[in-house]
Parts: sequence; structure tokens; C-alpha cells
Amino acid sequence: MAVEFIDLQSDLPGARQSLAVHRFGVPGARPLVYVQGALHADEIPGMAAARALADRLEALDRQGRVRGEIVVVPVANPIGLGQRIHGHAHGRFDLATGVNFNRGYAALTDRLAQRLEGRLGADEDANRALIREAMRLEIAVIEAVSATDRLKRTLLSLAAPADVVLDLHCDSEAVVHLYTLTPFADRIGTLGRLLGAQAILLAVESGDEPFDEAASRPWLELRDRFPGAAIPLGCFAVTVELRGQQDVDAATVAADADALVAFLVHEGAIEGALPDLPDGRCEPTPLAASEPLTASTSGIVMFHAAPGDRLEAGALVAVIVDPVTGAQTEVRCQSAGLLYARSAARFAVPGQRLGKVAGSAVTRSGKLLSP
Repeated sequence: MAVEFIDLQSDLPGARQSLAVHRFGVPGARPLVYVQGALHADEIPGMAAARALADRLEALDRQGRVRGEIVVVPVANPIGLGQRIHGHAHGRFDLATGVNFNRGYAALTDRLAQRLEGRLGADEDANRALIREAMRLEIAVIEAVSATDRLKRTLLSLAAPADVVLDLHCDSEAVVHLYTLTPFADRIGTLGRLLGAQAILLAVESGDEPFDEAASRPWLELRDRFPGAAIPLGCFAVTVELRGQQDVDAATVAADADALVAFLVHEGAIEGALPDLPDGRCEPTPLAASEPLTASTSGIVMFHAAPGDRLEAGALVAVIVDPVTGAQTEVRCQSAGLLYARSAARFAVPGQRLGKVAGSAVTRSGKLLSP
């Protein structure tokens, strides 16, 4: 095991921030797996699972069982981790700009296509190497004005060469759910079964350039640009939502880390007998079929449904109570499906998102993710 500290070059004189990168196995070996926790810095379940995974990998590395190279960044966002206002963490958005730390990553496809024009052929392995080298070169010249820009560029540079990328997050109150590209619908099943995911959400493009898609979607888009070339889907990237923000306890974190190790065995990154797979708890559904539930008025939120509840179309999810008049406004889902996440806030304002239902009928287009 080796630990590297990457200087992020703070915007402020005299201040320093760095990214701790833990490396296991043989540098440059394949498969290369990249795992990061808490890109939204107040989402501690991902940070805890990444830390516990690193502890297990250290022991496995000493035993010589890491076949490829596994890179783990338990604290992917030291900038957001330092954002506290009156004792409360604010790690989802950059307070300097208001921009979500998991949005606005570089869309590389156009620049990659220009660099690769006329160079890709029928050899899939050769194309994979050419694309990875092109990504390395293009990421290196991404303009980075602020420390947050530099953080995003650094994280993408770590993830882009990987065969597998796991971006560990959580929601407000939720069951385990996963996001990945639609072409990975079959491949995502192993991870979903091991983690006990109750929703798996698929999209070709979810909008606003999240981290996982910045690493994986260029491969899919280059296939469309160069249909005559043999282009693999060279990066299997998944956003893993490990329940809710308060779901951090020793048993849960240990179970998640064990599940991640089991997944890495199945991916060939760790030597060992293939762990048994539990029964799956869901089938993948389109992210465009996910129904966001929003408040139409202000008031006290009284939930009638909890994460993990399977709802019929029209089911009552919450009631918003006006604390002055006592007036009640019902919040019902239009889609049948699983309530996989809800807000931890118990007072709402108009437009505030209260929950998300994984349906099966496509009803949305455009930007599909929460702000």
C-alpha cells in the first residue's frame, strides 16, 4: 500500500489543502479500480465505507491478493468538508459559487474525437489504449481557475484511466440505490445484489455532467462518433447511494465494505473464491421514469410513506400542514413504484423536493438529477 497526497493549491495565501490517495496492488496493473467517498462532503456513509474498504484492502494487499491496482480516496472533497456554518456541514455545493460538487465536470467527447480522428481501427485493445491516453492529455489541459476546479480536474484524472469507478454517496433518507449508464444494465446486477440495492436507475445522459458520467460516457459517445471502429465501453462507472445521511453505524459500514470487497472479487481485482450472490431486490429502471415529488406550498411535512415502500399510482406520500391555518395539502405520487429516497427536512417551501419514486414508465427528459 502507498499513500499519495496531491496538493490542491488553495485559493487563499498561506492555506493548503490536499487529496489523500491510497493505492493498493501493482501500479499500472489491470483491472484498475477507482473508489472515492463523499464527493458531497456531508454524505458520510460513502466516506465511512471507503475508509473501511481501504482497511480491508491493506490486509489483502499484504496477502498478495490484489490482482490489479485499486485506488481509494476516502475523502474526495476536502474543500466541502471544511464548509461549516454555525456548526452545520454544507458539503453539497461550493459555497463560493453555489455549484454542486458533483456537477459540471468536463465533457471530453468533442475534444477526444478531434484528437482521435483517423486513428481508431478494428483492434479493440489498441483503441482502448489510444482513448485512455487521449483522455489523459485532454484532462491535463482542462482550465482550472479555482481550487474547486482543480479538485474536479484531479478527481477526473484519477478516475478516467480506470476500468471500474465507484463514486460513493448517500441521499437524505433512503434505501441503497445505484445510478449508471443504460448499456451497463446487465453488468450492474452483481453490485446491486451484493449491496442490497432496491433501485437501480439507468440513463444514457442524466444531465449537468456528473462525475461518474464524465469518466464513462465518452466511451459510449465515441462509439457513436466512430461506428466503424471497435470501441469498448472502457469504464464501468457507478454512483452508489448508501442509504441516508444518518445511516452510519459500525455494522452497516462493515457490511458495505464487505460487499464492496466481494464485488471486487467478482470483477477480478481481488483474488479469491467468488462470493455467493444474494437474490436481487430490484430490476433496473430508467432514470427518466423516476418521479420527483415536490412541495406546492409551505408547511410542516408529515410523511405517510418511508423509503423502501412500494407505492401504487396516486398513493399518499406526505401531507403538508400550514402551521398557522391548519390547512393540509396532500402530496401523492403519480407513478407506481418504489419510494427510494425522501427529504430529512420536516418543513417545506414551494418547489422543495420531498421524495423520489422509481417508476417504470418514462415521463421525463432533459436534466434528470436533483440540483
